Amino acid sequence: MDKEDLAVALYYDGDSAPKITATGSEDIARQIIALALSHDVPVYENPELVTLLATLELGDEIPEILYRTIAELICFAYEIKAMSEEDMRKNERENKDRENKDPP
Repeated sequence: MDKEDLAVALYYDGDSAPKITATGSEDIARQIIALALSHDVPVYENPELVTLLATLELGDEIPEILYRTIAELICFAYEIKAMSEEDMRKNERENKDRENKDPP
């Protein structure tokens, strides 16, 4: 099975370590990702990390050795959520302006 065929979902309540809430391969992995995207949950792709996390059981807390890595991902997810739609549109306009000014 390829690493790309795996998905893991985490839950973080802010009080304890993040927990594994879903894990799956192939069709289940695609369903986990589709469900996340349909609920505007950020999806992060890292084959090595997902392979590691997929070895854990549902409900397990992430191991302490991964705290920093997962904390950075959670922080990133919160930052993405905090951006308003206007901020995203503004960034898109600025990127398009840059592309128009600096053609390849």
